[in-house]
Amino acid sequence: MSKEIVFMIIGMGIVTFLPRMLPFIMFNGKELPPFIQGILKNVPYATLGALIFPAVFFIQEDLLYGVIGVAAAFIIALLGANVIVVVIGAIAVLSAYSLFF
Repeated sequence: MSKEIVFMIIGMGIVTFLPRMLPFIMFNGKELPPFIQGILKNVPYATLGALIFPAVFFIQEDLLYGVIGVAAAFIIALLGANVIVVVIGAIAVLSAYSLFF
């Protein structure tokens, strides 16, 4: 492996490490306002929706399959579940749907 590739890998590691570590350093021991906390709690759901929702319309086999998955994820998210629970729940609903239909 050449030196350029090694330095590139190290540089990419630093570039991805800094934005993740700086908030911990800058906000250590500080409490964010409730409004900002509410916004930050919704970021994973918004990101998940922005990444997955457009793909629902490009399902080739069965559009109903995508609609059921989105509806299941939406309902589970409305119940206040964690993002991981929302994803696993939608997968479980779609797995049951594909078994029975």
